[in-house]
Amino acid sequence: MRSDVEDAPDECAIEFAMERLGGRWKLAVLKQLMAGTLRFGELRRALPGVTQRMLTRQLRELEADGLVTRTVYREVPPRVDYRLTEVGRSLESLTDELDKWGRWYRETVRTAPTDPSP
Repeated sequence: MRSDVEDAPDECAIEFAMERLGGRWKLAVLKQLMAGTLRFGELRRALPGVTQRMLTRQLRELEADGLVTRTVYREVPPRVDYRLTEVGRSLESLTDELDKWGRWYRETVRTAPTDPSP
């Protein structure tokens, strides 16, 4: 077991989870991988606002945390696939609920009357 997991205090599990899942793109990457294994380019196209550098960074962090597996195929041109681990797959209900809440919130804000300024 990783030492940062062993040394983590039990009091703040949400903070611990956010250290693993926080950031603009990690949950979006996980949500895309819920559908199955994807190549780097497929992930990049599915997340049009992410830069190549940021996506690479987020994938490395997710892999280091045991949520994503990276498989390199020794062929020309080289191919790299990403898929969820069982631990990553355990986040499916969380990503589904966040997706649902995000859609609800976006619609609520769009249809809310504007607050008149004094």
